[in-house]
Amino acid sequence: MMNSKENTYAWHLSLRVDRPVEGCTMRPHAYMYGKKLDEREASVPSHSKRFPNPPPQHEFSYRWYRGPKVEPCAYEGCPRRTSFSPHDWSQHALGGTGCGLQCVSNRSSLYKATFCNSNCFVQAWKTQYTVAQPQSRWDTPGTGAFTPHKRTLSSAMSSDVGSNEDDLRSVGSVASGASSMGNSGSAAAAGSSAPGTPRGIIVGYQNQDGGNGSSNGGGGGGTTTGNDCAGGNEYGGEEEWTEISNDQIYLPGQADIGRKLKVEAVAYSSETGEMLMHRVAKTDLVLSRPPDPIKRNLVTNKSASGAGGGARFRAATYNCLAEIYATQQQYPYCDLWALSWDFRFQNLLREIIDVGPDVVCLQEIQADHYETHVYSAMSDAGYEGVYKQKTRIAMGLAGKVDGCALFWRRAKFHLVESYSIEFNELAQRQVTQVMGLNPRSEEGAAILNRLSRDNVAQLVVLELAQPSHSSRANREPINQICIANTHLYSNKDFPDVKLWQSWQLLQELDTFVMSRGSNLPLMICGDFNSTPDTAVYDLLSRQAVHPGHPDVNLNLDDGSPNVLPDTMNLTHSFQLGSVYNTVLGEEPQFTNYTAQFKGVLDYMWYTATNLRPLSAAPIHDSSVLTRYGEALPSTQFPSDHIMLISDMQIVNSGSRP
Repeated sequence: MMNSKENTYAWHLSLRVDRPVEGCTMRPHAYMYGKKLDEREASVPSHSKRFPNPPPQHEFSYRWYRGPKVEPCAYEGCPRRTSFSPHDWSQHALGGTGCGLQCVSNRSSLYKATFCNSNCFVQAWKTQYTVAQPQSRWDTPGTGAFTPHKRTLSSAMSSDVGSNEDDLRSVGSVASGASSMGNSGSAAAAGSSAPGTPRGIIVGYQNQDGGNGSSNGGGGGGTTTGNDCAGGNEYGGEEEWTEISNDQIYLPGQADIGRKLKVEAVAYSSETGEMLMHRVAKTDLVLSRPPDPIKRNLVTNKSASGAGGGARFRAATYNCLAEIYATQQQYPYCDLWALSWDFRFQNLLREIIDVGPDVVCLQEIQADHYETHVYSAMSDAGYEGVYKQKTRIAMGLAGKVDGCALFWRRAKFHLVESYSIEFNELAQRQVTQVMGLNPRSEEGAAILNRLSRDNVAQLVVLELAQPSHSSRANREPINQICIANTHLYSNKDFPDVKLWQSWQLLQELDTFVMSRGSNLPLMICGDFNSTPDTAVYDLLSRQAVHPGHPDVNLNLDDGSPNVLPDTMNLTHSFQLGSVYNTVLGEEPQFTNYTAQFKGVLDYMWYTATNLRPLSAAPIHDSSVLTRYGEALPSTQFPSDHIMLISDMQIVNSGSRP
């Protein structure tokens, strides 16, 4: 006998949108799914729907609306009344409160006034006065109390729904106008109806307003009115919302600054074109683009000879902080919207372009972002580049893995050779060919397990676009340089792995450079995840590691194998100098500045026999770095690392040193 009991599903449409900032692309995050209900679940949330089947294959259409100008804060001394700079709207600037307030005392001159934070309310309260109110039978004791009413100002600067009214209008079936899905009777009625109306007839949520909103009618006029309950004008009056786009992606401009935006997502059946559900999300006020990056002045290397020498070029290295690592768990002091890739990318790009490097080594560039953002933007700015992602599997979705990117200015250099190095592959070769072990044996597997950390390096040979010609003063001009870019393993508990990676990289470079003539200038740039007191720094700077160094004398209680050779073999043939140590006399105080760690991890190394640093840009002191946040990243600084910059010069073999 067949089971006559029908299945019931709750359809949900989730819609989230980041805080809008001028010039930063907005991409709605819309997701529709079904959840099977059991007999005990009599009702579903107001923004969900009941149906006997799970949601079919579907696609989304979008509409964007611009709201009216609003007063962001009633306190006349508040800088946010006239400034929409991200610096002024961060949780750091707001005092970390993350919420606004509204005065609900109807006997106060501030009644219904809204404030961006508690400090502004306290300051405004000093000038308020009591307003006489007619006595009525509705008055209750305590009406004149001045305790403000808190309302969420969305410290995360994103919203699943903009307001209650919008949410109730976001169910999206023909029958939903009479139901908020709050009771099982009306929910069942909605569930028994057809999923919706054919595409093109429903023009947006405004045609289904429950009473507080109305549209211009017709086929989808550009203006809709409704009460904005999420802040701004909260006096119960009507507001105008103007339709501005029906594309999925929207780029806020100057006309949007100081206004809220609203996005409507409508899910349609891919097969029939019927509207299944829709939902509306309202943003916070649109902020203006951040001020330009702080200028980095270069300090000249006084010991560098001004005479002779070959071509000059500017080099930079920058760990850009991949989106997959930019979480609020890791950086709780930074607003979610300021951590978003679209916001940070604009600042990263402006910072790089402002510096104007001829060669730039980037780390933590996400694979999908290299394709969608980084390469095209750098290409438009006159650069060519190559990319190498880490060898691990993407984190959940395609492209969600970071790697290294290396760019050079087309007008300055041409690419001669390009190679990539995978440390996992070198580990495999070390175990099988050098140590002669079976990778499946207990010892071989243990070594591979410790060394295989998915890190990579890049290697390019670049030739000057306008090469130098032989002359009396310069008989053998050098017109090529070799640039290496890497990002070593980050875990502080694995100094042996970082040392092994550095040693292997130097061995590979040794072989590569020597096979092309020993006079090929070399720069090694990147995030080495190693401070100046580590064995990694010693190996690079001194060509050796002291046998008593703690990093080569680890007490591996967990039974991990020793992956390092004898310290006598930890060497290389390059005479390397650190750019910043050479120019400034010491390494910076920090190149990575977070709440948990402050120290030097990034370096620019050069072969002292045929390159010399002419200048370097000092790192800002902590007072500058913390001006707009507790640490990095912040609304001013888009990464938790600071870019290193240097002007370099080729030293020709026929030139005076």
